[in-house]
Order: sequence, then structure tokens, then C-alpha cells
Amino acid sequence: MKNYPDEKTLREFEKRSFCSGKGRNLFLSETFGGNTLTFFSGFCDVHVHLREPGFFYKETIKSGTAAAARGGYTAVCSMPNLNPVPDSISHLSEQTSIIEKDALINVYPYGSITVGEKGSKLSDMEALSPYVCAFSDDGKGVRDGRLMRAAMKKAKSLGKIIVAHCEDESLLFGGYIHDGEYAAAHGHKGISSESEWKQIERDVSLLRETGAAYHVCHVSTKESVEIIRRAKREGLDITCETAPHYLILDDSYMAEDGRFKMNPPLRSKEDRLALLDGIRDGTVDMIATDHAPHSAEEKSRGLKDSLMGVTGLETAFPVLYTKLVKTGSITLEKLIKLLVVNPRARFGIPLGKDYSVWDLNCEYTVNPAEFLSKGKSTPFEGMKVFGKNLFTVCGGRTVYSDLEN
Repeated sequence: MKNYPDEKTLREFEKRSFCSGKGRNLFLSETFGGNTLTFFSGFCDVHVHLREPGFFYKETIKSGTAAAARGGYTAVCSMPNLNPVPDSISHLSEQTSIIEKDALINVYPYGSITVGEKGSKLSDMEALSPYVCAFSDDGKGVRDGRLMRAAMKKAKSLGKIIVAHCEDESLLFGGYIHDGEYAAAHGHKGISSESEWKQIERDVSLLRETGAAYHVCHVSTKESVEIIRRAKREGLDITCETAPHYLILDDSYMAEDGRFKMNPPLRSKEDRLALLDGIRDGTVDMIATDHAPHSAEEKSRGLKDSLMGVTGLETAFPVLYTKLVKTGSITLEKLIKLLVVNPRARFGIPLGKDYSVWDLNCEYTVNPAEFLSKGKSTPFEGMKVFGKNLFTVCGGRTVYSDLEN
């Protein structure tokens, strides 16, 4: 058991040195009683499924934000695949009332692009606009190009971003993992890379017409990275995210277990390396977890029949720090830009004086039984990682503390 400082000592250091009147640091290390601790500005995740209202057995706003706080996050954007879908003010208010009551950190809801996320009619975007961070039909791709064009035009007039789950369902052919070596060797139906990048390609052509602000969710393929890279060179208003599992794992790490099933799927090693190149050259702007919890039963049905989605808020920083920073793949400064600076800048989310305090020398094994999230399914189960969060502050309040362990 380490002798960590108490909360009062950490808060005094924060006021004196980390968030001082001279400006704030993105991160700063200090030694307390022989333990070197690192203060980080509050992480921001623009892609989180809090599952409430509608699916509280998977996650609640209370449990999801507790998990986020444990992971060092002080702001998350909640995806709209809920019941009811936030496609109108009355439907959105069901979510915001729970946020106001139960959220431990800052939660910024999305509005849906289409009514019920059914892809046939635009939601009440104008009424929703003042109350949502952006518009997305995440969980589904908007298949109708004419409707997406109309959504882009409306979002531009409102000063909002279209956040796209890019998936052409006509190219899925019943697949449920990546159409690669693992699928072929184990008799699984594969999801083609084309099902992702073809829709990005279509949307980029619509961007040229509309001049909208556009963000691509959970990029997973090398073709997607290159399309976005070219679009940025054209000067189009496009950004994108990827998730920790796409940067750390590929389909060579797969096993016959539902914890390796998510959408998009783990792709090839070539795709993973292309994503890392995109991180380094700025094509990929941010890392978001796509935290998508399900019940234990829903994730216990093997690769074919388990639901798609894994948890990510409590493992993101330790896994990324261990596998990317400590290996020299990227710098710590770069990682903090991906987790703090870029997502907040793109989505207009203020930082304030939110922060977390970490022992980066603490090594441990990822154990889902310790998660605060209701979702326990992670492809990182059993992985040895460095980086333990001790303390998270949001809006001046302590929202997570593990200083006594």
C-alpha cells in the first residue's frame, strides 16, 4: 500500500501550481512523500453510450459518469440511440432531467439526425440545437444521401456539427466481425472495410456541396484514414475520432469471446498501423472510447451472437499510456491533446479547472470486476497496464477518490 497524500494536499498544489493564476497546465508532475503523481486536465470523450433513458439495465447516467470519473473524464457526450431517441425537445428532456439529477460529471447530449434514428425524416433540429452538442444517428448510418445533404445544410445553418456513424448496411452481408484472416480461419461472416469507407467517401462529396462541419465516428480502416486525410488537404471542415481498441488491437488478437465484438470491428494490423500514422500526422483528431456497455448475458453469447459494444471509460488512459506512450509510439503531450485539447476545441466544451491525479508508475492488471460501469466486457481484460487514477475533480467537486488504496 502506497502512502499517497490526502485530498487537502492535492487541492493546495492544484491551486498553487497546476491551475494557478498564471494560466493552467495540461499536465504537471510533482513528488509527494516519495510518490511522483501527475495532474491532468479533465479528459473529454465525445462518444459515450450512457444507455439512459431506455436501457438502464446496461448502464445508467449515474453508473456511466462514475466510470468516467474513475477514468479521469470530466466531460462526455452521450450518444442518442436511446428510448426515446432525442429527436424532439420532449424526448430530449427525459434524458436531461436524469442528467441534472444523477450525473457526476458534465454530460453533453447529442440530438439525433433523423426521427427515431430511422433515416427517413429529419429530427426537430432547429428546436434541439441550443440544447445539444451536435447531431448524430450513431448506431446507424444515414443511408439516404439526399437526407444527409439536407441534414448537413440544416446543421450548417444552426452552427452545429454532423457526427456520422459511417456504415453502409447494404455492404454488411450478414457479417459481424472484420472480413479478414480470423474470420476466414474460424468460419465467421465478415464485415467489409468498404461498408465504412464508402459512406465516408459519399459524405465527403456532400461536404463539398454544403460546406458543413462534419465529424466521423470510430474510424477503423486504412481507406477511411486516407479519405479523411485528402479531405483535410482540400480544406473541408472535417474531423474524426478513433477508439483505443483500434489503436492497440487488431483481428490477430481475436478470440471466441463476445468481449472482442464491437462495431466497427477490430480490423487488420495494416489498418491499425494506418490509424497510428493518422494519429501522428493529425489526420485523426481525437480518441473517443465508444463506451458501449451491455449486460453480462448479452455479451456471453460468443462472437456470432453477442451484442456489439465494449466498455472503455475506465481503461482508456492506462491502456493508451502503456501501449503508446511508454513504447515511444506517441508522446504524452500528443496523447493529452487527443484526450483533452482537440475534442474540447472541436465540440466547444469548456475545460474549467477540472482535473485528475494519477500514479503513472503503478502497474496492475485490468480486472472488469473492479469497474464502476455496469458493463464489464472489455478486450483489455487481463492486460498489464501502468497508470492508476487516484482523484478526479469536476466543477470543484470531488467525483472520484482512491487515495487510501
